[in-house]
Amino acid sequence: MSLDRPDLSGSTAFITGTTRGIGKAIALALAEQGCNIVSTGKTSENDDYGEEKDLEGTIEQTAREAEELGVDALPIQLNVREEENVESAVEEAIDHFGEVNIVINNASAIQPEKIEDLPPNRFDLLNDVNARGTYLVCHYFADHLKEIEADAWVLTNAPPIKTDRSPGSGPYTWSKLGMTFMTMSLAGELSNFDVGCNAFWPVTAIDTRATRYFGMGTEDDWRTPEIVSDTVLEILRRDPAEFTGNAVYDEELLAEAGVEEFSKYNLTEGDPVPMSAQMIDPEFSRSE
Repeated sequence: MSLDRPDLSGSTAFITGTTRGIGKAIALALAEQGCNIVSTGKTSENDDYGEEKDLEGTIEQTAREAEELGVDALPIQLNVREEENVESAVEEAIDHFGEVNIVINNASAIQPEKIEDLPPNRFDLLNDVNARGTYLVCHYFADHLKEIEADAWVLTNAPPIKTDRSPGSGPYTWSKLGMTFMTMSLAGELSNFDVGCNAFWPVTAIDTRATRYFGMGTEDDWRTPEIVSDTVLEILRRDPAEFTGNAVYDEELLAEAGVEEFSKYNLTEGDPVPMSAQMIDPEFSRSE
């Protein structure tokens, strides 16, 4: 069964971390549905950004690919750790498009290490990028989203909140749950303004540069970023006044929407291990 796609014509999405992987897949999926894109990230063709210069993908490349799909796109270099940078990026996006009604917190740092093995400066990085970066983006968009008459959304790439010690990935899990907590709290704060605030999270590890770099399983356990972008599209198909305050797994939401066959998202044949979900929630099991 094919998914119904939302008509996003006239919408504009501000997405963090669009240079590659999940963020880029989300940006192009939304552009295919007519949504203008604010492409943000650290890697820019116009600025040598230290170690980022050797990474594949730039904010401008994603913007160009979005424009090839017939929408307007604005690349903005953004480091979500820097408050002034976040504030100015939000202002630039609003000034350029007049209105931004979809905000997607995707940018994340990842380092699934044991507490004893993770250096303190990396713990700070995880929390600065993940929890604090999500807070900053939400903080500077909150007033703007209240004024929007059309459907408005805040979506965050982060897991359901579980009471779990997460052995082997405690610091990373803590920072990701912080992203979810910010989003769930914002759902309550904006409940009178019909802004849908939700978190989404993949059941399996997703084939990205970070997944490969940190050796998170093998290709047999991975899915493509398209399963995450399809999840975002399914959320955007709903009524933000009614669908808010949720933290969903990709596979569960898509199954609810009528998807029966998930092999199209797999990198190889077989049923991938739900690594990403189990990292956060060891009690996770697929519904029968």
